[in-house]
Amino acid sequence: MPPTRELTDASAETSAENGGGPGTSGDEAAVQRIDSAREEPDRRIMLDEWSAKRLRLDDDLARRLNQTDWVSVQPDSESGWWKVSARQWVGAFTLGDLRIIVRPKIKPENLFFLLEVGLPPEAWQAEAIDYATNDELLPAVVSFFARTAETTLARGLFHHYRHEEDDLLALRGRIDFVRQFRRGGVLVPMACEWDDFTADVDENRCLTAAIRLALRVPDVPHDDRRRLRRLLAALDGVAEPTASAALERLDRIGYTRLNEHYRPALVLARLILANCTLQDQHGDTAASAFMVDMNELFEQFVTSRLQRELRGRLDVASQHNLHLDDEHQVRIRPDLTFRRLGQAVGVADIKYKFGAEGSRFGDDETAGRQSDYYQLLAYSTALNLEEGTLIYCADVNKDEVIEQQILNDSLAKSTIRVQHAGTKLHAVAIDLSRTPADIDAQITALANQLAGTIDLSGG
Repeated sequence: MPPTRELTDASAETSAENGGGPGTSGDEAAVQRIDSAREEPDRRIMLDEWSAKRLRLDDDLARRLNQTDWVSVQPDSESGWWKVSARQWVGAFTLGDLRIIVRPKIKPENLFFLLEVGLPPEAWQAEAIDYATNDELLPAVVSFFARTAETTLARGLFHHYRHEEDDLLALRGRIDFVRQFRRGGVLVPMACEWDDFTADVDENRCLTAAIRLALRVPDVPHDDRRRLRRLLAALDGVAEPTASAALERLDRIGYTRLNEHYRPALVLARLILANCTLQDQHGDTAASAFMVDMNELFEQFVTSRLQRELRGRLDVASQHNLHLDDEHQVRIRPDLTFRRLGQAVGVADIKYKFGAEGSRFGDDETAGRQSDYYQLLAYSTALNLEEGTLIYCADVNKDEVIEQQILNDSLAKSTIRVQHAGTKLHAVAIDLSRTPADIDAQITALANQLAGTIDLSGG
């Protein structure tokens, strides 16, 4: 995620202030007037994803707010008033005396479902209910992480062999003859190397780093805070890397039958380490900034599910680097490339939100944005493919659910054919307003359509 921009002078506890009625949905969100309430030390502003509100801000706070990647700020016609617009980021952050909370358009339980931790919906039901009632996402995620990590470690602390090298007075393991011979006959200390069966491995190190960070998060329930402390005691002796080092280690972890049970906890650990920023305040309290990119979350969810559904039928490569031209000067990177026997047989691009220039399913036959079609056509042409697919999230910015093109397989679709080239560009939409079981059914239908389209085209 992009780095946090200048979050200072934050307060760990913010007093709630009613920011007016809920913002209307859609890109043309209602702009509501909210007084600055300067007699109050803190303000708590609620925004919906892709909505906006009209706030009274001083120029410095407006400038700092606009420097974040999470919202955009534009001056209003009246001096001292600004239009603050949320983007695709959801969560909460503090800047000065302002606490901004951005709520997702989808239901809380579906937000947790998109985290793709590999657990049944019942596992996060309590946290989804908590998030629906108190508006703060980070404490709910920490609670979910604490319970998941507790279940993981209850099966036993994962141990693995780790290669070690050191110069010792007594032999341990075996002599590293290459290093030993470089010493010109000096016998002591001996260059030793050995494999140590230890719990101090990357899986446990990353859990430790996430637990340490989670313990500093304010407003976490006391039971979950005690649970985190017990977990930290169980991981005693495991080194604690920095957040950035832990994220790098997470990328290197390969899952086998021995550590597969760690996957849900490590997925949540990554979410906390990558998206949470804390600022120390008075005593042991901290103010938190925790913002999740819904574009990235939706892309990761669709990619992971399609890889699972198409296993054995197609190889699904994510973000594979390719070139548009013969000279390899123009790089392209499709979200998904489908391969069979090493040959590219399909391509898809994933888009979370329809833009203002796009049309909705049911409005007309072209359901995607024009720029998205241009991009997909470039991918299809470069890979010498006759078809390509745009995978959208159904228009969560509208209150109504579009039903006109929902087919028997519960997947909304549309297709255009490019003039003179004959390339077919499909657009499909996953409706995240439905239940997790319905979303799973849509992913299955999408996988079947992709595999069927590739088979019919001779891929």
